[in-house]
Amino acid sequence: MVVVLDQMTKHWALSALRDGPIDVVGSLRLHLVFNDGAAFSLGGGGGWTSLIAVFGLVVVAVILRLGWQAERRGWALGLGIILGGAVGNLVDRALRAGDGVLGGSVVDFIDLQWWPVFNVADSALWVGVGVLLLASRDAEGER
Repeated sequence: MVVVLDQMTKHWALSALRDGPIDVVGSLRLHLVFNDGAAFSLGGGGGWTSLIAVFGLVVVAVILRLGWQAERRGWALGLGIILGGAVGNLVDRALRAGDGVLGGSVVDFIDLQWWPVFNVADSALWVGVGVLLLASRDAEGER
Protein backbone atom coordinates (compact mmCIF):
# COMPACT_ATOMS: atom_id res chain seq x y z
CA MET A 1 0.00 0.00 0.00
CA VAL A 2 2.86 2.37 0.81
CA VAL A 3 4.44 1.88 -2.62
CA VAL A 4 1.14 2.46 -4.43
CA LEU A 5 0.34 5.60 -2.41
CA ASP A 6 3.90 6.88 -2.87
CA GLN A 7 3.90 6.35 -6.63
CA MET A 8 0.41 7.83 -7.03
CA THR A 9 1.37 10.99 -5.16
CA LYS A 10 4.61 11.31 -7.14
CA HIS A 11 2.69 10.90 -10.40
CA TRP A 12 0.32 13.64 -9.26
CA ALA A 13 3.22 15.90 -8.23
CA LEU A 14 4.95 15.49 -11.60
CA SER A 15 1.90 16.84 -13.41
CA ALA A 16 0.42 19.28 -10.89
CA LEU A 17 3.63 20.95 -9.74
CA ARG A 18 5.49 21.37 -13.03
CA ASP A 19 4.42 25.03 -13.21
CA GLY A 20 5.65 25.82 -9.71
CA PRO A 21 4.96 25.28 -6.02
CA ILE A 22 1.55 25.34 -4.36
CA ASP A 23 1.27 26.96 -0.92
CA VAL A 24 -1.00 24.86 1.31
CA VAL A 25 -1.07 26.21 4.88
CA GLY A 26 1.55 27.92 7.02
CA SER A 27 5.01 26.87 5.89
CA LEU A 28 3.68 23.74 4.13
CA ARG A 29 3.93 23.90 0.39
CA LEU A 30 4.10 21.37 -2.40
CA HIS A 31 7.27 21.92 -4.42
CA LEU A 32 8.65 19.53 -7.04
CA VAL A 33 12.31 18.54 -6.49
CA PHE A 34 14.38 15.73 -8.01
CA ASN A 35 16.67 14.20 -5.38
CA ASP A 36 19.70 12.21 -6.47
CA GLY A 37 20.92 11.82 -2.89
CA ALA A 38 19.68 9.81 0.07
CA ALA A 39 16.70 10.72 2.24
CA PHE A 40 16.42 14.48 2.80
CA SER A 41 18.90 15.09 -0.05
CA LEU A 42 21.89 13.85 1.94
CA GLY A 43 24.83 13.01 -0.33
CA GLY A 44 23.19 14.55 -3.38
CA GLY A 45 25.10 15.83 -6.37
CA GLY A 46 28.23 13.83 -5.61
CA GLY A 47 27.79 10.87 -7.94
CA TRP A 48 26.53 8.69 -5.09
CA THR A 49 23.19 7.80 -6.70
CA SER A 50 24.03 4.21 -7.64
CA LEU A 51 25.76 3.53 -4.32
CA ILE A 52 22.72 4.87 -2.46
CA ALA A 53 20.48 2.61 -4.56
CA VAL A 54 22.65 -0.44 -3.82
CA PHE A 55 22.46 0.40 -0.12
CA GLY A 56 18.67 0.60 -0.54
CA LEU A 57 18.63 -2.88 -2.08
CA VAL A 58 20.63 -4.24 0.86
CA VAL A 59 18.18 -2.59 3.28
CA VAL A 60 15.26 -4.18 1.41
CA ALA A 61 16.91 -7.63 1.63
CA VAL A 62 17.55 -7.25 5.36
CA ILE A 63 13.99 -6.05 6.01
CA LEU A 64 12.55 -8.97 4.03
CA ARG A 65 14.58 -11.41 6.09
CA LEU A 66 13.67 -9.76 9.42
CA GLY A 67 10.03 -9.46 8.40
CA TRP A 68 9.84 -13.11 7.43
CA GLN A 69 11.07 -14.01 10.92
CA ALA A 70 8.98 -11.44 12.82
CA GLU A 71 6.94 -13.09 15.55
CA ARG A 72 5.14 -9.95 16.72
CA ARG A 73 2.52 -8.10 14.73
CA GLY A 74 4.01 -4.70 15.61
CA TRP A 75 7.41 -5.70 14.27
CA ALA A 76 5.90 -7.07 11.06
CA LEU A 77 3.86 -3.89 10.58
CA GLY A 78 6.82 -1.57 11.22
CA LEU A 79 9.11 -3.54 8.93
CA GLY A 80 6.42 -3.63 6.24
CA ILE A 81 6.00 0.15 6.36
CA ILE A 82 9.77 0.67 6.14
CA LEU A 83 9.93 -1.82 3.26
CA GLY A 84 7.23 0.11 1.40
CA GLY A 85 9.16 3.36 1.81
CA ALA A 86 12.43 1.84 0.64
CA VAL A 87 10.81 0.18 -2.38
CA GLY A 88 8.93 3.37 -3.27
CA ASN A 89 12.16 5.31 -3.60
CA LEU A 90 13.94 2.42 -5.35
CA VAL A 91 11.18 2.40 -7.99
CA ASP A 92 12.05 6.04 -8.72
CA ARG A 93 15.75 5.23 -8.96
CA ALA A 94 14.97 2.40 -11.39
CA LEU A 95 12.42 4.19 -13.57
CA ARG A 96 13.44 7.86 -13.64
CA ALA A 97 16.07 9.05 -16.09
CA GLY A 98 19.59 8.88 -14.76
CA ASP A 99 23.02 7.39 -15.23
CA GLY A 100 22.97 3.59 -15.36
CA VAL A 101 20.81 1.10 -13.54
CA LEU A 102 19.18 2.60 -10.44
CA GLY A 103 20.73 5.98 -11.31
CA GLY A 104 17.51 7.98 -11.47
CA SER A 105 16.42 10.70 -9.08
CA VAL A 106 13.69 10.40 -6.49
CA VAL A 107 10.67 12.70 -6.78
CA ASP A 108 10.24 14.81 -3.63
CA PHE A 109 7.47 17.37 -3.20
CA ILE A 110 6.44 17.92 0.44
CA ASP A 111 8.20 21.11 1.48
CA LEU A 112 7.91 22.44 5.02
CA GLN A 113 10.47 25.15 4.14
CA TRP A 114 12.36 24.44 7.38
CA TRP A 115 13.12 20.77 6.64
CA PRO A 116 14.49 19.15 3.47
CA VAL A 117 11.85 18.37 0.81
CA PHE A 118 10.56 14.79 1.10
CA ASN A 119 7.87 12.39 -0.15
CA VAL A 120 5.43 9.74 1.08
CA ALA A 121 8.11 7.01 0.95
CA ASP A 122 10.44 9.07 3.15
CA SER A 123 7.60 9.63 5.61
CA ALA A 124 6.85 5.91 5.64
CA LEU A 125 10.45 5.14 6.58
CA TRP A 126 10.15 7.28 9.72
CA VAL A 127 6.62 6.10 10.57
CA GLY A 128 7.90 2.51 10.32
CA VAL A 129 10.78 3.30 12.67
CA GLY A 130 8.27 4.78 15.12
CA VAL A 131 6.12 1.63 14.93
CA LEU A 132 9.24 -0.49 15.60
CA LEU A 133 10.13 1.65 18.62
CA LEU A 134 6.61 1.29 20.01
CA ALA A 135 6.64 -2.46 19.33
CA SER A 136 10.01 -2.75 21.09
CA ARG A 137 8.72 -0.82 24.08
CA ASP A 138 5.64 -3.03 24.28
CA ALA A 139 7.82 -6.15 24.05
CA GLU A 140 10.00 -4.88 26.92
CA GLY A 141 6.90 -4.28 29.03
CA GLU A 142 5.82 -7.90 28.58
CA ARG A 143 9.04 -9.28 30.07
